[in-house]
Amino acid sequence: MFFTPKWKKETQLLLKGAQKFLHYKRDLLKQDRIDEIESRLSDLRAALKSGKRDAVDECSKQLRATCENALPHHSAPRWFEENVEVIFVALVVALGLRSYIIQPFRIPTGSMQPTLNGIIATHHPEKNYEQPWVGKQVYDWALRGRRWYQYKAPTSGRIVGRVDVSKLFFSRTKILFDDGTSMVFPAPINETDQAMNGGLSQMSCIGKSFKKGDVMFQGTVDGGDLVLVDKISYHFRKPVRGEVYVFDTLGIERRIGKFSGSDQAKATHYIKRLCGVPGDTLAIESPHLYVNGKIASEKGINKVFEFPNQGRMGGHGYSYGDHPLAEILQSGDELKLAATAPRGMREYAALGDNSGNSLDSRYWGTVKEFNLVGPALFALWPITTGHWGLIK
Repeated sequence: MFFTPKWKKETQLLLKGAQKFLHYKRDLLKQDRIDEIESRLSDLRAALKSGKRDAVDECSKQLRATCENALPHHSAPRWFEENVEVIFVALVVALGLRSYIIQPFRIPTGSMQPTLNGIIATHHPEKNYEQPWVGKQVYDWALRGRRWYQYKAPTSGRIVGRVDVSKLFFSRTKILFDDGTSMVFPAPINETDQAMNGGLSQMSCIGKSFKKGDVMFQGTVDGGDLVLVDKISYHFRKPVRGEVYVFDTLGIERRIGKFSGSDQAKATHYIKRLCGVPGDTLAIESPHLYVNGKIASEKGINKVFEFPNQGRMGGHGYSYGDHPLAEILQSGDELKLAATAPRGMREYAALGDNSGNSLDSRYWGTVKEFNLVGPALFALWPITTGHWGLIK
């Protein structure tokens, strides 16, 4: 092909283009036009095979004219129609990728800190608090996923409830006052509680009173990490102890519902560290996790032993379940995963890296194989938190 004359290359491209035109427009062309184009294609191929350039030029001219006049009453698509078609195709491709190959997942809570961040609300108590200029706010949002807020009480009264109203990638909590007034805060329930308590406590904000115009919260809300989940790998390999993975809550909802005081209870997908595979027996002696009677040696699990807990238990590493309704992995308990089970029912354990603030297998038990979505592959955004890159 390197030594092929330019006119022959152009003729071959014309043949390919005309053939594509015939395939794409066959449903719009009349049969006589189809026959004519096929005849012109045959003539051009024969002329090209003969090597006579004059014959090739003449046949090329006739083929172009035939194609150009094949649809005299069919107008070319306008720019708007072409863009709609491109957008539609892009959406179909994106949905296909999301359904079968890779899926974005936003982390709403702090159960995987400091490996991955959930939404973090930071209260600024200064009396002369001022939001930074717009350029700084845009910079913080683009690089850190950080937004600056100041919320004032819309009414005088007492908080009587808060409801999770999250949708898609956006975590929201509706705060309800005793006179029926409500406001929406851009964080899950746990972070909303802490924000409404001035950042000093994770106790419920229900019962807290404000006067109209009082500053309820001022400061920043950092968005949770946006990660990409590999939905293919588990079709070709077994899940590996120590990796971070995502699973759905189908069939676990009732067990999770017992701990409805947590904002994680209504999540349809969780992200945790896979700490047990079929046949394992897990036990906790803080800060260590024991697997089959030995301290877990996997790198991903081992590093958690030094992580500080940010929940009620405090301390470091793994801690046993401390909720009064917890029945699994309390002090001295073991969690046994069946060694054999029907396909789809194999059992896996899921534990959060921030053990003191994680609703996980210590409370509601095992994850079944049919719940698995895939390993968390890449932390995509924000890019300045130190988490950007492959997830370990």
